[in-house]
Amino acid sequence: MTSPPSTFPDVEAIVVELLSERADLADAVVDETPPPGFDGTQKAVIVSRRGGAWIDDLHLDQPLIELEAYGPDKATAHRLANSARAELLAAVGRRYGTNIVISDVVEADGPRWLPEYLHPAANRYLCVLRVSLRIG
Repeated sequence: MTSPPSTFPDVEAIVVELLSERADLADAVVDETPPPGFDGTQKAVIVSRRGGAWIDDLHLDQPLIELEAYGPDKATAHRLANSARAELLAAVGRRYGTNIVISDVVEADGPRWLPEYLHPAANRYLCVLRVSLRIG
């Protein structure tokens, strides 16, 4: 019997790197945190791990990844959300480092319009995907 890793892979950094390679996201900030001075109207995709589970027998980390897409208008935010989710859904088989492979990506929710209470002028779409990372 094996045990879970003492630290999980930095799936947020992996997803940021993956999304940053997509041409139609080149004019947006893609990061784990909003940029300085962020008011919700800038083009941005914010990546966050929202839990998940380690499956010991399979050496598999299954984090839930939340993508928050922002734009100067609703249509732009929607376009960014769809671009980000399409890139992540197409990532199956990608390898990172010597021992991490994205073995599956499943959409759990979204994209859906969601008001942003901290930034009332924001245009935001949110989606959640379950990413399976095989380790070892």
